[in-house]
Amino acid sequence: MTDDPLELEWEEITVKIDLGAERLIAAEREEEKIAVEIKSFIGTSAISDFHTALGQFLNYRMMLEVNEPNRFLYLAVPVETYQTFFHSRFARAAITRHQLQLIVYEPKSEEIVQWIR
Repeated sequence: MTDDPLELEWEEITVKIDLGAERLIAAEREEEKIAVEIKSFIGTSAISDFHTALGQFLNYRMMLEVNEPNRFLYLAVPVETYQTFFHSRFARAAITRHQLQLIVYEPKSEEIVQWIR
């Protein structure tokens, strides 16, 4: 982990992405700089949580393009939310349209289950 949180500025706007890190991609044997926005999806409405997460993701990605264009942004979501809400046709269409990169994690063990690009 390189930044906790990763802070970005664009004129008077400052945002804090949950984590900045570098990870090793075994297939390519290169280091990839990443930023991770972690969402818990514990609200009463998955769609409302998704709207918030997607809005943050799009804004953060735009700020990364300006400040750190070599860093890739991931949205981290709990495995249960991924296996339910993120498998809906609407969520899959949004993921494709907005080219979301996901990290699926197990909240209790805090382990990464899957990387999705």
